[in-house]
Amino acid sequence: MTAPSDVFDRPRIRLKPKANARAIRHGAPWVFDNEVVTDRRTRKIAPGTVAVLEDDNRTALGLVAVNPGSRILARMLDRDPEADLNATWFEARLTRALAMRERLFDAPFYRLVHAEADGLPGVIIDRFGDAGVIQPNAAWAEAHLGLLSAALIKVTGVSTVLKNASGRTRSLEGLDDQNAVLAGAAPVAPVPVPMNGATYMADLTGGQKTGLFYDQRPNHAFAARLAGQGARVLDVFSHVGGFALAMLAGGAGSALAVDGSAPALTLAEQGALASGLAGRFDTRQGDAFDVMTALGEEGETFDVVICDPPAFAPSKQALDAGLRAYERVARLAAALVRPGGYLGLCSCSHAADLSRFREASVRGIGRAGRSGQLIHTGFAGPDHPQLPQLAESGYLKAVFFRL
Repeated sequence: MTAPSDVFDRPRIRLKPKANARAIRHGAPWVFDNEVVTDRRTRKIAPGTVAVLEDDNRTALGLVAVNPGSRILARMLDRDPEADLNATWFEARLTRALAMRERLFDAPFYRLVHAEADGLPGVIIDRFGDAGVIQPNAAWAEAHLGLLSAALIKVTGVSTVLKNASGRTRSLEGLDDQNAVLAGAAPVAPVPVPMNGATYMADLTGGQKTGLFYDQRPNHAFAARLAGQGARVLDVFSHVGGFALAMLAGGAGSALAVDGSAPALTLAEQGALASGLAGRFDTRQGDAFDVMTALGEEGETFDVVICDPPAFAPSKQALDAGLRAYERVARLAAALVRPGGYLGLCSCSHAADLSRFREASVRGIGRAGRSGQLIHTGFAGPDHPQLPQLAESGYLKAVFFRL
């Protein structure tokens, strides 16, 4: 290919002799700060700069995005060190991502780009019909946001593009927390999203993350199978009604949704109404641990209990405390499950791998004086593909037990 005009002006960063260049060649997407020769010139590179990564013999490994202020100093963008990050480059990445989603889903509601796994490191794009919400969680993506937004409009035909700047990842990259409208007009009302036979209400401007969590879609569907034939179900950390609405659509007799956020529960109620399920749906606002404790004291029991908490272990430093929290969730929830009933426990903490999360869940069930059969293990849906060389891309786990 013809090299871009600035190819010879690009900074070059070099791996230390003991760094694992083979892992980079075999698809590892990240280079950490302790793996790079960080001389004065490297430290002066502006965050988000595109550079050429070399091994210790000065052989080019590819094109990377650099942020000297981040623990992840370089993110692989393209194995071709002469690639040009122009409109055509972004359109090609989005076209490839879209092709898979259109094969998997019959309606334009899905995660379109799942960061490194879709070849756009640190970039999340969720699609809500004619609107796309971008989370540029890396400095390079922020620097190229105009090209990314234009490519999104051209490839998908969306008319509205929003920037969501929430989340701890942006702060780790030294980025702001200012949301923005990049194209079109922000929705003035929640967007209805059809999933698993129910309708969910996504607040694209004021809700959590991009407005809705698409990753749990297959786990919602599995829970709906458990809740058929009139089951009484409890959905803790419900957000906008994720598991509860899917289980009601699947034939549950009633569902109680618990969450600490009043706005989220209002959206859940609106979703139940839009789904024709409002007569069997109820909510209870409050701290999840307090509400589960109170339900136990009230003698309440349910056929199916699902707990989908926030990330209790967002980092390795928080792992021990996070596992204790997951164990406590399991203990309180197991006590609310009728004999022969079902318990679903979820974790979105990448620092807590499946084995440790499952062990914490089993300990909690045992502490409740219960025993269980592990009947199913679920993960994020296929619109959240995993990059095999990056464990963090497989963050979501769901374990289902019959007690």
